[in-house]
Amino acid sequence: MATARGFGVDIGGSGIKGCPVDIDGGVLAEERMRIPTPQPSTPSAVADAVAEIVEKFSWTGPVGITLPCVIKDGTALTAANIDKGWIGTDAQELFAERLGRTRDDVLVLNDADAAGTAEIRSGAGAGHRGLVVVLTFGTGIGSAMFVDGKLVPNTEFGHIEVDGHDAEKQAAASVKDDLELTYEQWAPRVSHYIQALEKFIWPDLIILGGGVSKKGHKWIPLLETRTPVVAAALRNDAGIVGAATAAATRHNA
Repeated sequence: MATARGFGVDIGGSGIKGCPVDIDGGVLAEERMRIPTPQPSTPSAVADAVAEIVEKFSWTGPVGITLPCVIKDGTALTAANIDKGWIGTDAQELFAERLGRTRDDVLVLNDADAAGTAEIRSGAGAGHRGLVVVLTFGTGIGSAMFVDGKLVPNTEFGHIEVDGHDAEKQAAASVKDDLELTYEQWAPRVSHYIQALEKFIWPDLIILGGGVSKKGHKWIPLLETRTPVVAAALRNDAGIVGAATAAATRHNA
């Protein structure tokens, strides 16, 4: 029996990466291609980069694409760590046109929602009931929230105010890099952020993802939180897997 495959592209503030995905296994089916996010990251420039990745694999089926934006009905309503020109852009139509697809063959979703969906389906959140929050640490902080396995889309917990500042400006992985902080110096910032979030919601599990999660053993044990915290099982591939899975599932529905 042939393995079900899909294609996912994960657009971040610093890089765009994508490849075919083994939908049944919840893993990448080939080595992903990554290219730097164009600067400025305008809709047109990013669409060209996405097309380059899709064409590299000669992929002709449905494509799932993430954006660091609130997405409703395929339209970007915010733009975090990406060009402000995305606000109000019908991203689904833009990518469909650039990829030579119908609108129904392209699915655009929030990047953290995509990563969270993959973790809930086949990663660290598989089988967990109750309230699960996935936080992705990269250029900013993305968030996804699930209640008994069902996504509550477009949460923006990375932008809650902590000590008068946007949380991700204090605790994102990019802050660690920019300030050249050690894990021991950065972990208290993450703890402070999660503690602030815990004042508003009472998660049963928090899953920490993004590129920095591959070194989770160096900093997650340092965190001080009320909620059990674990590293994302799919690490920084979760966005690609989640986007591909969502697009393929919708197409086959």
